[in-house]
Amino acid sequence: MRRWSRLPRRLLLAVAVGLVILGPNPWGGALAQKLNFGSGDSDQPIEIFADNGIEWQQENLIFLARGNARAVRGLVTVYADELRAYYREKSDGGTDIWRLDANGKVRIKTQGETAYGDHAIYQVDKKILVLKGRKVRLVAGNDEITANRQLEYWENKQMAVARGNAFAVRENKRLRADVLAAYFRTDRKGENKLYRVDAFDRVKVVTDQNTATSNRGVYNVESGIATLTGAVKLVRGKNVLTGCSAEVNLNSGISKIFSCPATTGGARKRAQGVLRLKKKNRN
Repeated sequence: MRRWSRLPRRLLLAVAVGLVILGPNPWGGALAQKLNFGSGDSDQPIEIFADNGIEWQQENLIFLARGNARAVRGLVTVYADELRAYYREKSDGGTDIWRLDANGKVRIKTQGETAYGDHAIYQVDKKILVLKGRKVRLVAGNDEITANRQLEYWENKQMAVARGNAFAVRENKRLRADVLAAYFRTDRKGENKLYRVDAFDRVKVVTDQNTATSNRGVYNVESGIATLTGAVKLVRGKNVLTGCSAEVNLNSGISKIFSCPATTGGARKRAQGVLRLKKKNRN
């Protein structure tokens, strides 16, 4: 017989659940806080709330919260229509949650960042978060990263990946690609900083003055330079430059385009440009 019990609307779980996502700041600076359910004091409890009650399926080792559900630990809150916490029973009588699922209108919020999606799965053992939806979105201050497939955070690699028409936006600067990978490292103050963004397939960099496209791009946060490679095209107004690689400085607005390297026994393909001059007014 299936064993389960209906628990009160408010359930206090004295367990350490991890839900980690770093707010990728696509244009530089320190991240305010991690959206990290697993950091901090390991004895700090998780509070779970649900309008329609909490079901404890002891035979299946699941806690199921439905109806405007939310899980709170410290400064981090996870909101969803439904929350599922999968746990293991430990030899000392405690519990060990190894996976947390959030379904329907998912929102993960802390003081510095907020992530949005339709579904989220956090694999606690592997420290991997996958956020899916028609439009997954992460907002950190003035910075925003979106995708129409999924957003992943790999805690051990300190890497966030956005897949499917991914955009990193800050003010008038936009970096677009099929896949964006953001890399972080910890500074002397213990804060996580974004230092590099890799862009793959159908890459586009847009500023007030230029639009640049390529097959791949690497954005260096500290220098503000995006290095583009493969079928590079730089457009400013009606002027078009093409080449094998380019450097676009998002801070200064200066762009450089380069020829292709010479191949063995072949001619070097030069960078080209078509510049259209304004017509003089005969009057």
